[in-house]
Amino acid sequence: MQQMRDSWLQEMFQAEIGENDSGLLDDRGVIKLIKKLNSNIATERVQQKVKELDLKRTESSAGIRGKLNSEEFISLFKEISTRPEIYFLLVRYASNADYLSTDDLLLFLEAEQGMARVTKDKCLEVINNFEPSKEGRKLGQLGIDGFTHYLLSEECDIFDPDHKKCCQDMSHPLSHFFIASSHNTYLMKDQLQGPSSVDAYIRALKKGCRCVELDCWDGPNDDPVIYHGHTLTKKISFKSVIEAINHHAFDASDYPVILSIENHCSIKQQKAMATYMLSIFGDKLCLDHISEKSTHLPTPESLRRKILVKGKKLPLNTELEEGYVTDEDEGAESDKKKNKTLEGTVKKHKLAKELSDLVNYCVSKRFQDFQLSQQQQKYWEMCSYSESTALKLAMACPEEFVNHNKRFLSRIYPNGMRVDSSNYNPQDLWNCGCQMVALNYQTPGLMMDLYDGLFKKNGNCGYVLKPAIMREEIAYFSANTKDVIPGVSPQILHVKIISGQHFPKPKGSGSRGDVTDPYVTLEIFGIPADCAEERTKTVPHNGYNPIFDESFEFQINLPELALVRFAVLDDDYIGDEFIGQYTIPFECMQTGYRHVRLLSNTGDPIENCSLFVHIAITNKRGGGKAHKRGMSVKKTKRKRDYPSMKSVGVKSIDETFKVAIQPLRDATDLRDGVQIALAEFKETCGLSPIANIKQCIRLLATRVANSSENASLNLSMKGDYPSLEAQGILPDILKKALLSFDELLHSQRAGLEWHEELESACQQTGLKGRKLAKATENFAWNIRVLKGQADLLLQGKKDCQEYLRQVTCVDEE
Repeated sequence: MQQMRDSWLQEMFQAEIGENDSGLLDDRGVIKLIKKLNSNIATERVQQKVKELDLKRTESSAGIRGKLNSEEFISLFKEISTRPEIYFLLVRYASNADYLSTDDLLLFLEAEQGMARVTKDKCLEVINNFEPSKEGRKLGQLGIDGFTHYLLSEECDIFDPDHKKCCQDMSHPLSHFFIASSHNTYLMKDQLQGPSSVDAYIRALKKGCRCVELDCWDGPNDDPVIYHGHTLTKKISFKSVIEAINHHAFDASDYPVILSIENHCSIKQQKAMATYMLSIFGDKLCLDHISEKSTHLPTPESLRRKILVKGKKLPLNTELEEGYVTDEDEGAESDKKKNKTLEGTVKKHKLAKELSDLVNYCVSKRFQDFQLSQQQQKYWEMCSYSESTALKLAMACPEEFVNHNKRFLSRIYPNGMRVDSSNYNPQDLWNCGCQMVALNYQTPGLMMDLYDGLFKKNGNCGYVLKPAIMREEIAYFSANTKDVIPGVSPQILHVKIISGQHFPKPKGSGSRGDVTDPYVTLEIFGIPADCAEERTKTVPHNGYNPIFDESFEFQINLPELALVRFAVLDDDYIGDEFIGQYTIPFECMQTGYRHVRLLSNTGDPIENCSLFVHIAITNKRGGGKAHKRGMSVKKTKRKRDYPSMKSVGVKSIDETFKVAIQPLRDATDLRDGVQIALAEFKETCGLSPIANIKQCIRLLATRVANSSENASLNLSMKGDYPSLEAQGILPDILKKALLSFDELLHSQRAGLEWHEELESACQQTGLKGRKLAKATENFAWNIRVLKGQADLLLQGKKDCQEYLRQVTCVDEE
């Protein structure tokens, strides 16, 4: 392969110099050719190496300084393009010399990259797409340059391409989604004297924002304006904002846009606002009549390319042209004392019917308490909370907050004291199921990194489906729980930070002689039980290709809410040490050897700047694409934890749930047995935890064939199940299991039948007050345990069927 590589480079060199009799290529030509052969090599690196070469020249060769002959060029290219960590990886999988055959590549793709059902045609496709030499493509061989190009391609990006488009079920009601929401959308900087701009709305909408804020005030010539009231921020025309929204609302997503109107206008200018929205938006404006017979909000799917207005509304079916409504805007929330009269009543203001008629599914309502909301709040009414109020509710009553948000929309906005337009941590409110957690989009940093990360999960369409346990009517979940979440199997994330590429100097770095001393931090954001942080050692004086080679392990209890953030920082820089970051939802991570493309502080890609990592996910059960993830767990003698049933306090109901206790234990034993057997089998074969059974058996067969012993490995079917019959030194390791779950499903159905009669049954038993609430909570816990375990068993059955398919496939080969 080395000869083919040299021949290819010689051919490219000759083509570049053309008819040049000297046979030399100047420094510009060297840079141009190297960038053509490998676009990931930095120009500065090439220039530095050419200078180093010049310094080694003798006086007799001074006339050719800055120029390279073919031999020098080939040597230079190999030195700066060959990454040792990738070369050692290639050699590990190469069965011959220093290239990957189709069989070698197939082994790598299945065992390391977690790809299922890889064919030789797929391997040839990879070789034809990434191997630069004609000879290598012809022979079906992938050399170090082709292998490096492949690992740097989008095919080996850490982000799962399935999530680059809308991939979730959009037929759930709006309350079941996190909705990308902006606060003070009109501002470009701070909220005291910063500029306002129509461009700020365009920028937010193009990022996928689905809820924008309009602070509306009386303007000159009876024309309303938008600005941050009682400040020095610039005023912009309401009409120009509506026109911009009309043009750009659906640039990034077809799903509904919500206009959060903070109304401070007179009746006359309110009518002007309504006229502008009706005439400019036309059919895009959602004017559905509220149905009191319905119990749920409409779905994003049913509201495609529609614009909704959030604000106050006069009583339904009123004939009045105007009326008084309570003041629900953010200013009222932050200054409650001024909004109350001596009698303690809430301040009111006039609302025009024309503006009121534009509001339907997002009617602003003042929040009082969760019990009152449960009894009186209509599905079309929503509450806005300041950051402080929302966090107090999240700490004091997280279960009630989650249950409230299953049916009703909640909007959270930053405290008024954040005059610099800084942002709070949105994760704290997502953990409680709050849908519209509004941030200052104009302020980059960690909090916007998390925001951008979450909304990548569903094609950046601005809507992300909440975890099932936060949507289901009968389910118990508290964001503050330290217990195992019922029906959700914890997963273990294994991350190896291998190396970095082309780290720039931190922003604001001084003299040209500055060097980078990088280190990597790895942070997990999610429910409190999942939050964690680790960091690598510092690699001194190397920002070009630092080798870290450090491994970390994290337990993720609620994968659907977890975000993983990679950040690179400079250990020796005084000031802003930030170099780059990348934030990704846990469920969007691809396993295997991957490159992480780092982003700047403002979320823009940094050219050629990346981390090379290895990702494995073990003990994966339920949800996601199991065939792409590691499915094994480490062997352990730790006492097994069984899902538990909690006492409701009503004998007949508790007897129903008791039936499920033994099947739950049996199901856990079966699933753990399969996991432990798989882990032992893969370890015996010498393969990674994410290898599949097909690869294990193929490797065993190869070892037997190459053994000096008179050994053989035969696969036979005994009834419906396969059996490995080994003779010689190999034991029969393969274990079979199919999981049954009929008893569990029966218990779940029986439990659900009690739901309609639960409250009356509890009251008849004498349960009331806090005891009744606790009984209801325990009932929801039990139902969720049963449903979750049934889902896990269904997934386990599918897994075992896939194992059988792989074994049969090997037999057919």
